[in-house]
Parts: sequence; structure tokens; C-alpha cells
Amino acid sequence: MSASVPEYLAHRPASSFRRWTERENVFSWLLIGPPILFLIALVGYPFLYGIWLSLQDRPVAHAGKFVGLANFVADFHDPVFWKVAVNTFVYTFFATILKMVGGLALALTMNQDFRFKNAIRAMMLLPFIVPTVLSTIAWMWMLDPGFSVINWLLKYTGIADPGPSWLGNPYLAMMSLIIVNVWRGLPFYAITLLAGLQTISPDLYEAATIDGASAWQRFIHVTLPLLRPVIFIVTMFSVIFTFADFQLVYVLTRGGPANATHLFATYAFDIAMGGGQLGMGASVALAMLPPLALIIIAMSVYMKPNKS
Repeated sequence: MSASVPEYLAHRPASSFRRWTERENVFSWLLIGPPILFLIALVGYPFLYGIWLSLQDRPVAHAGKFVGLANFVADFHDPVFWKVAVNTFVYTFFATILKMVGGLALALTMNQDFRFKNAIRAMMLLPFIVPTVLSTIAWMWMLDPGFSVINWLLKYTGIADPGPSWLGNPYLAMMSLIIVNVWRGLPFYAITLLAGLQTISPDLYEAATIDGASAWQRFIHVTLPLLRPVIFIVTMFSVIFTFADFQLVYVLTRGGPANATHLFATYAFDIAMGGGQLGMGASVALAMLPPLALIIIAMSVYMKPNKS
């Protein structure tokens, strides 16, 4: 009999064991039932309904007409759609790389012993816990051509007078979005990687040092291999959240100037809510799923931990 069976049932007939098992199964389903219903109601149904919408010509306040894949064909012939696709990949790639490098550097720093370490760790979480819309509005004021504290510093130091239009120039607007995204996402990377660093035994570093390994060699051959599963998880979440980013982009630039910062999520929203074409908007939103799935699969294959 299984070791998990209570002792008082160990010497009972098989029928008592079956009744106990059935009660355990019922209790288990009672526990997992609400989360499953929650996922079906708030994730599964909207997702399936979005697929159905993408197959229709569905203006707002009108009945939908089934058109099959016509919306997706129209997307592929839309030059703005391809601009949006490039924007999304550029935004995701650079933001994720910068968060990975910066987060790892912060984690390595926070893993050292120094004064006020706990206070600095707590302060580091502020960008992540402040509501996205609130922090983005603050950044919008900081980047405003007329009130920008950044432009004031550039003028005061004599670097530029007047300062650049951070959100009016297509390249500077995308750069600004990436910077704000990195600022907001660094704490998530840093705290998660710090937790991973603290699971590495100091004995491994001591043994590597005795063998003559330098600090860089210890980082390459000890730290990185043992952090690889944590890096994979945190990078996967970062890619998903960045690829589908909406709030930060919509509040800061609304996709402008001239669609230079539109991502899949913001462009789909503009088409569906601004243009009133629900079917077209749903097709743009769904178009992000195949490339995102391929990115996750590629990451899973490339960053799969070695079992040897």
C-alpha cells in the first residue's frame, strides 16, 4: 500500500481505501475546478471569440459577415502591417537584450555584501510596482519638448539647444519606448536572477578559485550554466510581455509619429476601436501569435539546459 495512505487506513479493507481515494479525487477537483473555470471564462472564450471575429467582416454595431481568411490576406497586403511587424520585432529584441544584460549586472551587484543592500533592493522594485499608466505619464512629461527635464539638462550643459523632440522623431520615439520598457522591466529581471544566484553553492566558486579560475572564468563556467534555466524562464516571460505590450506604447506615443511606434497590440486596437473594424483588428492581433510561438520554440531549443 502507498506510503501516502494514512496509517489508520493501512489495515482497513480495500473498500475503505477506495472510498478514501474517491474523496481525495473529489477534493482535488474542487480545488482545481475554479482556476480552470476562470481560465475558460476569461482566457479561453475571448481567444476563441477573437478567432471567430477574425474570420468575419464585422463593423461596430453591425452584424458580422463570414469572409474566411480575407482579413488576413488584407493584412498581408497592408504596408502599415509590415511596418508594425518590424517595429514589434525591433522593440522586443532590443528591450529584451538590454533588460537581460542590465538585469544580470544588477543581480550580480545585489548579490555582493555592502551597506544598505536591503534598502537598495527594495528601491529597485519601485519601477515594477508603480502602475504602468502612472509611470508612463511621468515619462511622457520628462520627454515633452516644452517641459522635458532631459532637454533642460542638455541645454544647461550646452550639449543641445534646443533639445530634440523625443516623441516627435520616429527613431527617437522608438528609442524612448525601449528605454522606458527597459527601466520598467529591469527589476523583474534583476530580482529573479538574484534569486537564482543565491541558489548557487559558494563551494563551487571556491573549488573553481582553487583550480586557478579567474573571476571571468568563474562567471562563464559556473554562474552562467547554473543560471541558464532561470535566464530562460525570465527571458521567455519578458519576450511575451514585450511582444504584446500595449499600455506603455499607447499612453506614451499612441503608435506615432506616422506609425513609427505602432506594435501589433496598439495597431489592432486602433483598427478595431478607432476604425470600427472588429474583424480586421482581431486578425492583426492574432497575427502576432505564430511569430511569438516560433520565438518561444526557438528559445526553448537553444536555451534547453544540458542534462549531461
